[in-house]
Amino acid sequence: MKRKVWLLIVASLILVLAACGEKSKEDVVKSLDKKLEQMTGYKAQATMSLQTGEEAQKYNIDVWHKKKDYYRVLLNNEKDQQGSQIILRNEEGVFVLTPALNKSFKFQSDWPENSSQPYLYGSLVADVKKDSDAKFKSTEEYYVFETKTNYQNSKNLPYQEIYFDKKELTPVMVKVLDKDRKPVVEVQFTSFELNPTFNDDAFTTEKNMTSGVLGVPVMANQQEATFTVLYPETTVGNAELEEKKEVDTNNGKRVILTFKGDKSYTLIQESFETLPASASVPVTVEGEPVNLGYTMGAWSNSTLEWSHAGMNFTLASKDLTKEEMIHIAQSVQGTVVK
Repeated sequence: MKRKVWLLIVASLILVLAACGEKSKEDVVKSLDKKLEQMTGYKAQATMSLQTGEEAQKYNIDVWHKKKDYYRVLLNNEKDQQGSQIILRNEEGVFVLTPALNKSFKFQSDWPENSSQPYLYGSLVADVKKDSDAKFKSTEEYYVFETKTNYQNSKNLPYQEIYFDKKELTPVMVKVLDKDRKPVVEVQFTSFELNPTFNDDAFTTEKNMTSGVLGVPVMANQQEATFTVLYPETTVGNAELEEKKEVDTNNGKRVILTFKGDKSYTLIQESFETLPASASVPVTVEGEPVNLGYTMGAWSNSTLEWSHAGMNFTLASKDLTKEEMIHIAQSVQGTVVK
């Protein structure tokens, strides 16, 4: 009898010890929040794969963050080195820089707090904290959360899976999911350095426009040789291409595509034989930066502007909603000329 009682006590102790060794969802959330609060900043490198078109788009991402409000995010398309962009936040505001085209936009925006950002540590932790119904599991190496997303411009990506390293509590992988919980965007973190040292000018617009990290600006003969008109792979309603007009400008070439239907719109694509004027004075936008997946855009007053493949694009419409304009812009990445 005593032996049985002793065995029961030992078994109970083993269960208690096992339970104590595994953190609950609430414990992990508190630990993540504490980690974020105590750090002074981070440097991270990641790759991002986007599955929205016929062919997956792949990007290299370099993230710098210094507490409290300094951010520098370099987005580098593997197939479009000249279209690389920098999202910058400093004491002057929020900027989207395209150094190879000598372009910069300045926004009065609360980015990145206004929506989910799958490559920013703070945004991921914030999404975990906000979602009281988040699913949670612990594997041998990772803490895994499935949370709701906060994408203001897209209702088609409502969920995300976030993998945190169990030892360091840093992000390892993020999968942004559609309504059927199929991954559309996947971010793989390849390195993550906590509390790094930054140069005094690391987050200035001047340094990031002239640092040369993005390669040599596109030359005129390269632009002319590779100019290919890109069309939307998807549209809204019954809009169809009604007119295509090509114009030679003082700085290069412009193509104007007019689509007519219940919701009409105009798409302008432009190349430059010479670069635009100096970006030392950025264009102030009465709107906000918009993540198109394969590039960052600037939205304001029924107009959406972005750069891709060494070209400038402008989408304008009085009929389309903001979300519909983003949907069309996201599909202007194919190379099939219609």
